Amino acid sequence: MPALAEILAVLERSYPSALAESWDAVGLVCGDPAEEVRRVLFCVDPVEETIAEAEEVGAQLIVAHHPLLLRGVHGVPADTAKGALVHRMIRGGIALYCAHTNADSALPGVSDALAAAIGLEVDRPLDPHEPGARTGIGRIGHLHAAESFEAFVRRVAAALPASVPGVLGAGDPQRPIRTVAVAGGAGDSYLAKAAAEGVDAYVTADLRHHPAGEHLANTGTVPALVGLTHWASEWPWCGQASALVDAAFAGTVDTHVSTRCTDPWTVRATRPAAVNQGAQ
Repeated sequence: MPALAEILAVLERSYPSALAESWDAVGLVCGDPAEEVRRVLFCVDPVEETIAEAEEVGAQLIVAHHPLLLRGVHGVPADTAKGALVHRMIRGGIALYCAHTNADSALPGVSDALAAAIGLEVDRPLDPHEPGARTGIGRIGHLHAAESFEAFVRRVAAALPASVPGVLGAGDPQRPIRTVAVAGGAGDSYLAKAAAEGVDAYVTADLRHHPAGEHLANTGTVPALVGLTHWASEWPWCGQASALVDAAFAGTVDTHVSTRCTDPWTVRATRPAAVNQGAQ
C-alpha cells in the first residue's frame, strides 16, 4: 500500500498548489505523510456527514474540494465545530487533503468535470491565467448540436446529482443554445466575462438576484443563465480526482466518491397553483 505522501504527490501534480489563489488554503490539513493509505473518500465538503462516511467506509484519507480551515486560525480546540472535526479525524487515523482554487484552475479541473457531465466539448478557459493559457477559471465549450434553452436546462438537471433547490433557468425557453460557459462553484463574478465572450448560456452556482437581473435587463445578445447549487456544480470533480488515484494505484488503493448531498438546503416549499391564482 502506498504512503499518504505518494498519493498527495499524484494529486499535487494534477492540482498544483501554485495555481491556488493567494487567499486560499489548500494542501494537507491533518495526517501523517508516512502512514499507509488503503482507501480514499472524495467529497466536496469536509463536514460531519462526509467525515462520518469516511469512518463508515474505512478511509484513511479524505480528499475534499473545499478547505476546512479557510480563514486564519490560532487553534483547533475540540469544543469548536471545526476543531471537533479535526480531533475526530486525528483520533480516527483519517488524513484530510484539500484542493480548492488550484483544482478550479487546473487542466483538467473542476469546470472541465462540470462541462463533461453536461456534454460539452471544451474549447478554452473562461478566464485564463494569462493570454493563451489553457489553465484558469471556468471553461467555454460547445454542444455538438444546438438545442432549445428549455431542453438544455433539462439536460443540465439530468446530468447532475439532485438537490432540493434543483436547477433554475433564466432566459427565453426557445432560444437556441450551442456555445456555453461554465464555472463550478460561485461564478457570478465571471458573469460579465461570459457575456463578453458571446456564449449562448452560462452555467454556474450561487447567482445573486441583482447581478442576474441586471444582466438579463441589458439589451443585445446576452447568455441565458442556468443556476445550480454550489455542491451540485462541483460534485463531478470528485469523480475526476478519484480517477487520478485509481489510475496511479490500481489494485492497491480503493476509492469511494461520496454521494451525500452537503448543500445546506434541505426543504423546498412552493405555493399550490390554486393559491397563486387566487392571490392574483
